[in-house]
Amino acid sequence: MDPELSELFMRAFILRRVALFAEQFGDAIVIGSRHSADTLRIQAFLTRNGHPHRYVDVETEPDVEALLEGFHVAVTDVPVVICLQTRVLRNPSNAEIAECLGFNVEIDPSATCDVLVVGAGPAGLSAAVYAASEGLDVLMVEAMAPGGQAGSSSKIENYLGFPTGISGMALAQRALTQAEKFGAKLSIARAAVRLHCEEAPYHVELDDGQVLSARAIIVATGARYRRLDVPDLERFEGRGVYYGATFIEAQRCASGEVIVVGGGNSAGQAATYLAQTTRHVHILIRSESLTSSMSRYLVRRIEDTPNITLHTRAHIVALEGRDELEHVTIEHAGGERVRRPIRHVFSMIGAVPNTEWLRGCLASDDKGFLLTGTDLPTSPPPGSARPVFPFETSRRAIFAVGDVRGGSAKRVAAAVGEGSVCVQFLHRTLTE
Repeated sequence: MDPELSELFMRAFILRRVALFAEQFGDAIVIGSRHSADTLRIQAFLTRNGHPHRYVDVETEPDVEALLEGFHVAVTDVPVVICLQTRVLRNPSNAEIAECLGFNVEIDPSATCDVLVVGAGPAGLSAAVYAASEGLDVLMVEAMAPGGQAGSSSKIENYLGFPTGISGMALAQRALTQAEKFGAKLSIARAAVRLHCEEAPYHVELDDGQVLSARAIIVATGARYRRLDVPDLERFEGRGVYYGATFIEAQRCASGEVIVVGGGNSAGQAATYLAQTTRHVHILIRSESLTSSMSRYLVRRIEDTPNITLHTRAHIVALEGRDELEHVTIEHAGGERVRRPIRHVFSMIGAVPNTEWLRGCLASDDKGFLLTGTDLPTSPPPGSARPVFPFETSRRAIFAVGDVRGGSAKRVAAAVGEGSVCVQFLHRTLTE
């Protein structure tokens, strides 16, 4: 196709999708409640995957009864997804939604791809773009949505080339479009549960039972925030405790007070974003200041925002509420405890690598992050007579990039760089 026409069509399709999303005009209707954790999950899944949909809240929509009757569902069934205007899904899993809306291409289980990228965060998307652009057969699998942890960031302002900033979701969608343009395939709502690493080609087992085969694997499963060490936490997750601060979560906070726990850049971005729509934001950190863990531009912005208060040497010790979070107890330095009527907490503390599915296949550090390159012993990886390549793990032709890798910079730009650079070594591996 002519490059100029290709660019014109691509721009038109992107703008069309943006307009459909803004107008909530699509082939899916979500009927739910702002008090439901599963409603939040479904909204987040569709939103982060960039799929236009209409949301109907049973508490506020005036014509909701007629809509429920029309599709023969009851209020007790919510959340409900009306798929393609005909099919009714009652509290569906993310995989069921992806299947109904046709998110995923058909995968031949008997085929062996050149590269299987596990995880579609910035590192995985970058690896897919560069590998596919160089003619490799690339398949990505992602448990939630493109963008990974970065996809839930309201605005990334220190990423090269975007002086006014860009949301994590927008960056991820652009990267996915680019990867697909070069021929990479993505399968959404499919999580890797086990790596069979005994011999090449390698096999990755998914949560739906399917097994994928690949000559090389790029592990880009990233990391997740640690959970608060507080009693009854699970009862309030999705009902007052959140792990991302996007438009969907911000809507639930209305004009109340919120707490952001954490001192990293993600916490800073969340706090400044939420300060635009909430009455007050409280940041809790265990250390003495933000300067050692947060970029200076975010620290200055927090200091200059009047409705953000930083609480140092403070942490949450109790959560209370009947069906939703209603009160939070904070312990300050010296043991003083304060109980506050706060209904929304955003937890963004630490990082735990998503490596459970590897089951001891690859060498890792004492925190579970994967060891690569020179961090590994000097002996070559099994099945190879050469020294280990940068970003290569303890197994030949298996690479790790982004936050899942020990010693990574935990920055979007660094993850993108790792994903692109590892492809040149992957090429050399495949020709051995």
